[in-house]
Amino acid sequence: MDTPLARKVAGKKYMWDGATYVTRDDARQAMEAYKKDGFEVHLSLEGDRYLVYTRRVAVVQSGG
Repeated sequence: MDTPLARKVAGKKYMWDGATYVTRDDARQAMEAYKKDGFEVHLSLEGDRYLVYTRRVAVVQSGG
């Protein structure tokens, strides 16, 4: 399986987390963990495997 490392969804770039999930529930658990860490997530079904793509906007910090 040739999995794309990045995917655009609604004009936003998401990166694959590198794991394949056998069930939708397994993928949803991973998605919830990413959401708690501040990521936006996207679920993709590729063949018989679920893939989780994530993105997080970098926060610009002022120099002090």
